[in-house]
Amino acid sequence: MLDVNTHIPLREKNIVLIGFMGAGKTTVGQLLAQKLEREFIDADQAIEQAHGMPVTEIFQSLGEPAFRQIEKEYIVGLCGGQRNKVISLGGGSFMQEEIREACLGSSRVVYLDLSWDAWLRRFELLIDTRPLLQSKSVEEVEQLFNSRRPVYESGHHVVNVDTREPEELAETIARTLRAEWERGE
Repeated sequence: MLDVNTHIPLREKNIVLIGFMGAGKTTVGQLLAQKLEREFIDADQAIEQAHGMPVTEIFQSLGEPAFRQIEKEYIVGLCGGQRNKVISLGGGSFMQEEIREACLGSSRVVYLDLSWDAWLRRFELLIDTRPLLQSKSVEEVEQLFNSRRPVYESGHHVVNVDTREPEELAETIARTLRAEWERGE
C-alpha cells in the first residue's frame, strides 16, 4: 500500500469528487474519467458490491457507525494504494477527518457545489435511494447541508453545478486539471 505522505506526481494523483448527496458526483465523475482516460470508481457502489447489499441496507442492518467505518477503511485504502483514478465519494464521506486527510494528501479534491435551492429541486429524485433522507425533515436536511459546506470547501477546487450540465462540468474540471498539470502545481 502506498503511504499517502509519499510524493505522487500531480498527473498521477487521483481526482476525488465531493459534495452533498445529489450534486452529480457519479454522473460528472464518469464523464470526467472518460475525458481523462482514467478508471472511474464510485465509492458507495464499490462498498455495495463488496458487502452484497445497497448502502441503505447496510445503514439499516449494521447502522451508520458501522457503515462509516467500512467507508473509511475503503476510501483511505483506495487513496493510499491507487493512482490515476476518478473517485466519487458519498456525501458524508468527506466529513470523516481520516478520509479528508487521505484525500487531500494524495489526490486532487473537487467540490461540486450545489446551492440549497438547486438541491431542493432534486429532492424527490433522491429520497428513495439516500438513507439519511428517509429519517429527516427538510429542515434537518438543510441544517446538514449547511453544516457540511465549510468542510467541502476545504477541497482543492470548487465548481458550482447549479445551472450547468454534467458534460460541461466534466469538461471544465478536465480543463482546469490539465492546466494545473501543465503548470506543474
